[in-house]
Amino acid sequence: MHTYAVLTISDKGYAGKRDDASGREIIAALDRAGYIRAHYAILPDERDMIAAELKRLCDENTATLILTTGGTGFSPRDVTPEATLDVAERLCPGIPEALRAYSLAITKRAMLTRGTAGLRNKSLIVNLPGSAKAVRECLDILLEPLAHGLDILTGRDAECGAPPAPCSA
Repeated sequence: MHTYAVLTISDKGYAGKRDDASGREIIAALDRAGYIRAHYAILPDERDMIAAELKRLCDENTATLILTTGGTGFSPRDVTPEATLDVAERLCPGIPEALRAYSLAITKRAMLTRGTAGLRNKSLIVNLPGSAKAVRECLDILLEPLAHGLDILTGRDAECGAPPAPCSA
């Protein structure tokens, strides 16, 4: 099974002034799905700090999947997508497109999220919203196809649409 890291991006959470409900939501969902937790941290809304931590996690192969929560809105301090773009080597536009499309059926405010997704080395970074409810909704659509994508990224599975390897019995 794949390893994961969760980065909660919140000035108030970093200062100990806000409970990290969205981070706990991600951890619970991924643990139930059989993923192995490798790292969890709360960071302030500081672009350089977020980018440095994402880069470290990817370059040290700490986790195959890195999910961020928070910092994807319109506030001047919301810089998680920019920090992700600073370190991503390849973008995965279908992931945030699918998350927004799914979420738009629930709330019109979904169009206001700026989350992105990208690959660096053998890690996938996905930005999720900061609310526990939105995280739950996004994980509902993300988890099932994500396993296949991570298997391809890490070489555990063949390309999409490729036939399975023949049995050698």
